[in-house]
Amino acid sequence: MREKHTKLFLTGPVEVRQDVLDQMSKPMIGHRTPEFKELFRRVTGKLQTLLHTRNRVFLSSSSAMGIMEACVRNCVRNKSLNLINGAFGERWADVVVACDKACEKYEVEWGQKFDLNYIDQRLASGEFDCLCMVHNDTSVGTINPIEEISKIVKKYPEVLFLVDSVTSMAGVKLEVDKLGIDVTFASNHKCFSLAPIMTVFCCSDRALERSKEMKGKGYYFDFQLFLKHHEKSGPLVSPPIPQIYALDYQLDKMFAEGLENRYKRHEDMGKVVREWAIMNGFEIFPASGQESPTVSCIKNTRGVDVVEMIERVKKNHGMAFSNGYRAIGGKTFRIGHLGDVTVEEVKELLKALEEEINNG
Repeated sequence: MREKHTKLFLTGPVEVRQDVLDQMSKPMIGHRTPEFKELFRRVTGKLQTLLHTRNRVFLSSSSAMGIMEACVRNCVRNKSLNLINGAFGERWADVVVACDKACEKYEVEWGQKFDLNYIDQRLASGEFDCLCMVHNDTSVGTINPIEEISKIVKKYPEVLFLVDSVTSMAGVKLEVDKLGIDVTFASNHKCFSLAPIMTVFCCSDRALERSKEMKGKGYYFDFQLFLKHHEKSGPLVSPPIPQIYALDYQLDKMFAEGLENRYKRHEDMGKVVREWAIMNGFEIFPASGQESPTVSCIKNTRGVDVVEMIERVKKNHGMAFSNGYRAIGGKTFRIGHLGDVTVEEVKELLKALEEEINNG
C-alpha cells in the first residue's frame, strides 16, 4: 500500500506511479555483467525509437545540467549563439561563460518570440560554431519553434545544433534526425515520469567528431569516453541501475499508450489549464502560439497570494504546484502537466485551486 503523499504538479520532479517505483526495487546486478549489457542495449535502442534517431543515445548518472556543460566542453570551439527567452536559456549562456568559452546572447523578453530572420543573419556572419537553445523553458511555460530554427541552422554546416529538451523529450514529439539536432538531453524526472536523477542524451556523428578536437573537456563529461564505453554496451561510470530498470519499463508503457496519444494527452492537459486560467480571470504568460504542452505559466492578474495559495492547496487537497520562477515569482504561478498525469487529475487540481482562490 502506497503511503498517502502530496500529488505533484510541479515542473519536476513529477508524479511517479507505484508500478514504476516498484521496478526500482529489483535486485542489483553488476554494471559490467552480460545482464546489464543486455539491459543497456535494450534501453538505448528504445530511446532511439522514441527520438526518431540513428544517433547514439547515452545515459549519464548526472543531472541535465551536467550534459549542458558537456555540450559546451565538447562542442563549442570558438563561440556559441545562445537563444534566451527564459531563465534556462540564461543559465546555458552562463555555463558557456563559466567554461571560458565565447558566447553571444540573443535575448528577448521572457516568454516572447525570437526573430527568426535575426537568427539567420547572425549565423550568416560566420562567427559561431554552435547554436544553443532551450526547446521548452519551464520558467516561462514557453515552447520554442524548433522546426523553424532547425531549418535556419541547417544552412550553416559548421554550426552544431544543441538543444535542451529537458521538459519536452517524451512529452512532445522530437524527431532528432529530421531536425538535424546534434546533441539533445533530458532529465528522467520530467516527462519520463521517473525518480531523479539520470539524464538521457544523444549525439550526432558531427558532435562526436567535434569533440575529438576539443581540449579541456575533463573526464566525466568527455563524449569520447562515453562513446568508448557505449561501444562495449556499458556506461562510463557506475550507473543508477534502479533508474535504468524503471526507464526500461516506462518506455514499454509509453509505447503501449502510443507516442502520438501521449503527445496529444500533453496538448490536451495544457489546453485545459489555459482555458481554466482565462475563465477564472487570469492571463497566460508566454506569447500566443508558444504555450508549452507540458508546463503552464499563468499571470497572477487577480493578485492572489501565490505562496499562501500553494500552501492551502497542499494542506487541504494534498496537491502541489509551483510559484513563478525568480523575478516573476508571485507575479506568475506554474502548473506542471507532464509525464503520466492525466487530464482528469489536472482537472482535480484546478477544482482545488478554484476553491481555495474563491475562499481566500
